[in-house]
Amino acid sequence: MASERAGARPCPSVSVRASPCPSIPPASRRPGTRLIALLTAAVLAGGIRETFVSSQNVKREFKLALVQMLVEGGRLESNLARAEERIREAARQGAGIALLPEVCDLGWTHPSARELAAQIPGGATVQRLMRAAAQNRIYVCAGLTERDGDRIYNSAVLIGPRGDLLLKHRKLNELDIAHDLYEQGDRLNVARTEYGTVGVLICADATARHYTLLRSLGYMGADLILSPAAWAVPPDHNNLKQPYGDTWRVPYRTVAREFRIWIAGVSNVGRVEEGPWRNWNCIGCSLVMDLEGREVLQAPYGAAADTILYVDVRTVPRPGRGTDWDRLAAPENRE
Repeated sequence: MASERAGARPCPSVSVRASPCPSIPPASRRPGTRLIALLTAAVLAGGIRETFVSSQNVKREFKLALVQMLVEGGRLESNLARAEERIREAARQGAGIALLPEVCDLGWTHPSARELAAQIPGGATVQRLMRAAAQNRIYVCAGLTERDGDRIYNSAVLIGPRGDLLLKHRKLNELDIAHDLYEQGDRLNVARTEYGTVGVLICADATARHYTLLRSLGYMGADLILSPAAWAVPPDHNNLKQPYGDTWRVPYRTVAREFRIWIAGVSNVGRVEEGPWRNWNCIGCSLVMDLEGREVLQAPYGAAADTILYVDVRTVPRPGRGTDWDRLAAPENRE
């Protein structure tokens, strides 16, 4: 979850494929020495999950579905039913990966997390998404509320098309106003898939100091970074006067260019019902940058902007690793 009171330009007009969302009944710049010094044990504690895909067999072109869906605070069943339907629709449209928002089961900082958060991977919530991924033969990345003993985490999962859990990430750069609910994450991970190496972050992880977490996934070999998010504004926010987006556009563009990575963030929409930002609005504006740091799309703005958008992703083999990135990022090699 993160907010923005002022930004850059309005949501651009772009040509993208949008899928109508079926109705669900309510009830519901450069990596350098300073960056290297900032890489912490959190990164070293993570790792790479293998899915038995060799680099020679990576599919460099695929369709990514951006599931900018309504999330109703505390309404677990409604939110999961909506997520399942969106996953089916994304698969019907030929998407290889469906990206869903942050804590799309219960909503960001909703107090119901204390009772309804479930284990990952054993809990009923993630099991439903795993079944949906398997039934529709699609990768699914989604933010979920996780229980581990008496602790609750703001987590995200990457699920394979066989319904297997490939990666779990616990948010690292959580906003201070959520510290009383969500515990601290302690590692980063990537997973090797048929579409390349995928890294996962959650929302404000992308804005950690010096974009350390985004850049760390670049050093870990990511071809694509997926970020479930919940982007919110105060109820009196005027998008014409204060266009939403630069909080994310700047780090996404910077790191995408440095490491030649596609980066996508998807936010939910809808009113925030409870928590520190009660009565604020989650407004979508989901964002994708290509490997040159060009903005491929920014999705519609508004609490009612429930939609699915599709982007044709074309990755390239990693041009370097380790200290290669300092040379590759030199100005004379930027053209």
